[in-house]
Amino acid sequence: MPNLRPFRDYNEHDVVNLFSYSGTLPVNKGTIVKIVGDGWKNTDEMDFLGSPGNAFGNTVSERYGVAAKVGDAASGDSDALGVLLYDVKETDENGEKLIFNPRKAAEMNVVLSGQAVPVATRGTFLYSGAAGTPAGGATAYWNGSEISSVGGVDIGKFLGAKDGDNNVLVRINL
Repeated sequence: MPNLRPFRDYNEHDVVNLFSYSGTLPVNKGTIVKIVGDGWKNTDEMDFLGSPGNAFGNTVSERYGVAAKVGDAASGDSDALGVLLYDVKETDENGEKLIFNPRKAAEMNVVLSGQAVPVATRGTFLYSGAAGTPAGGATAYWNGSEISSVGGVDIGKFLGAKDGDNNVLVRINL
């Protein structure tokens, strides 16, 4: 399961904040994504998401989100956009809906479905859970579920071998 560790080095100009995540939730930061559908259009930037929860009489609780979507990149997809910088979840560790607690969602570095998720197109990241035996200078691949040292789509380079905690430094350039 992909997961970005706290050490990250990227430029904010290489982060795209125009897409929401479309796929099975929850999804971890560190997942490589691609554009789904038509992508971003200037004429269709917002999407109606519906009510955040229980409906009460004589109330309106409209919720809007981003219309353009990204989804998981498969192992054969050469059109990957970048890596998710935040988790996408609906509930916290106690099963409470984060839609009603936006401060906690922000503290957890989590976005909700429908909200814009930051996607880094390049940078250096400490990554947990890489498959295979990466070595410094070896090509990093995306195999559809995790970064790997064998097979899949070329997404960058490993900058070293795995440490004792199964973390590896990887330079992503998409």
